[in-house]
Amino acid sequence: MRLDPHSYADDAHAKVVALDWEARVDFGRRVLEASATLRLDAPAAAGPLHLDTRGLTITEITGEGGGALAYSLGAEDPILGACLTVTLPAGARAITVRYTTSPEASALQWLEPPQTAGGEHPFLFSQCQAIHARSIIPVQDTPRRRITFTARLRVPVALRGLMAAGFEGRELDAGVAVERWSMPQPIAPYLFALAVGDLASRELGARSVVWAEPSVVDAAAWEFAEVDAMLTAGEALFGPYSWDRFDVLVMPPSFPYGGMENPRLTFVTPTLIAGDRSQARVIGHELAHAWTGNLVTNATAEHFWLNEGWTRYAELRIAEALDGPEIASMLGALCRRDLDEAIARFQKEGRGQLTRLRTHLEGIDPDLAFSVVPYDKGNLFLRAIEGVSGRERFDAFAGRYLESFRFGAVTTEEFLAFTEAELPGVLARVEAPLWIDGEGIPSHAPAQRSARLDAILELGDAMPPADSTFTPTELNLWLERLSRPMPADFCAAVDERFGLTKTGNMEVKVAWLRVAIASGYDVVLDETERVLTTVGRMKYLLPLYTALLARPQTAPLARRVFERAAASYHPIARAVVKGRLDAGG
Repeated sequence: MRLDPHSYADDAHAKVVALDWEARVDFGRRVLEASATLRLDAPAAAGPLHLDTRGLTITEITGEGGGALAYSLGAEDPILGACLTVTLPAGARAITVRYTTSPEASALQWLEPPQTAGGEHPFLFSQCQAIHARSIIPVQDTPRRRITFTARLRVPVALRGLMAAGFEGRELDAGVAVERWSMPQPIAPYLFALAVGDLASRELGARSVVWAEPSVVDAAAWEFAEVDAMLTAGEALFGPYSWDRFDVLVMPPSFPYGGMENPRLTFVTPTLIAGDRSQARVIGHELAHAWTGNLVTNATAEHFWLNEGWTRYAELRIAEALDGPEIASMLGALCRRDLDEAIARFQKEGRGQLTRLRTHLEGIDPDLAFSVVPYDKGNLFLRAIEGVSGRERFDAFAGRYLESFRFGAVTTEEFLAFTEAELPGVLARVEAPLWIDGEGIPSHAPAQRSARLDAILELGDAMPPADSTFTPTELNLWLERLSRPMPADFCAAVDERFGLTKTGNMEVKVAWLRVAIASGYDVVLDETERVLTTVGRMKYLLPLYTALLARPQTAPLARRVFERAAASYHPIARAVVKGRLDAGG
């Protein structure tokens, strides 16, 4: 029986529990030449082993003694890739697959020097979530099959390789650098991560450094100076940190997400370097994944809310601990605004089923189902449970949940059963079925309240008083809640007062550009085009393309910009934006 609608892995087959991986990075051909030794949990019975692959060219497969094993590679499915079936002899404990990745591997982005900050060296990075690890390694690519691994990565001597693992050493060999890594804690395959480039580091604390290109690293170190405080706050809330280190890598601009929670080496977008530390909350989100996502993982993409809903909840708790309830309340209000927009869009597109927490994604690419719904509806569901049970009781429940499913994978059904056992009657009181299988947001969802938030909401469409001083978060929230369209003279006055078109804070800038585009304030179109051609973060690409597509006057610009910029986007972002353009917004 298949374990996961997005994996060929069969529950009746042997379980892969460890990986010994060697790879040579070939920038000229844009491939990894690799071997993967897959270790099994027990001696296998004679028979097949199904592995997930995408675009891999298999050279040979051998057993422990070096003898060739029979194998077949199935047809390439557009979502799942190809099933690699290896015929195991009785008693097999490991197999070795030698192969080469495709230049179009969906998990890898190869950047030419002009696409980097330094402009002198190429750059490579991976992004394996949700089901892209199979384009780098032949593996049972489902969160239900965790693996430990060791790795030897051969990279050009002028560059530095990094992996989301413990560093064990670097030696020179025949003009290349060989870097050794080890991950002793079992991870879901989507957390396998690597990067290669011209990189420098700065210490942030006893357990963390930040890596970035040399021209960026000092600004990044200042921006993320509070990482140690976040780590301490996370441990106070959720227990000991289980991954030894929390290092951060600032990615090139084409990175498609705000961050990716790879254990030991979180990847983050350079758009977080705003010069005011206002976007460091994304670091808090990725840190929170150390407990909710990395330690306890959703069993499949259909239960994604168990990763992201818990992590949004944890992120806001960390923000509350560090910055106070007023800031956490405003951040929660911004999340609610994003959630309302996502639900309205899904309902307009006739895809209301994707506004449920428990989704059914057979035959659906999880990248194309991605949205803030599992993040923010999931957070509201957990807050509803907290509201009924009380914070003290909920915190004790959260601790038992993390401990009970430690280094495991969880379904929605298992979460509900655990919650009912630990908090009897609470699910009925919050009307859990409306959250789990209902579309939209239940009418009794928790609401954010605070004095500073109320002051923003009371402004409505009015210009803030001349003597008011807004933080970036307050300005962002006010912009997000403005009516659309607004009068052109109002837009001009706002831009003149706050300098929004020129601001370096991307959260504020994109909120402003959306208002301006919808209002026909076309002064901003040049800046919109600049953002779309220099930034690859989907959180910004999708709303800006959607805003352009919503007006007949600017829809052609959206298509022209995409034609020019698509090659610089990560494959995931390129596919998702194209889907939005094909749907007309």
